[in-house]
Amino acid sequence: MSKASAYFTLDGLSDKHDVKAIKRELDTLPGVLSVSVSDDSKRVAVDFDTTGVQTDRIGKRLEKMGYQIRDTKTENHVM
Repeated sequence: MSKASAYFTLDGLSDKHDVKAIKRELDTLPGVLSVSVSDDSKRVAVDFDTTGVQTDRIGKRLEKMGYQIRDTKTENHVM
């Protein structure tokens, strides 16, 4: 398994409802291991197995939910 983390800085994230919706939606993607949102509700961190999903697919899902992505950073973890 090859793991990576993606960090998305979003516009339009406003409350706990948004946070729950993002976690619920991204958890349905195959390969997503964990989803967390920063305390200021602007940055979403996703740990995932790269054999199941890629950063661009996660980003597209966030955009489909109506969020605008201002910045994306991906870190690959060597095992």
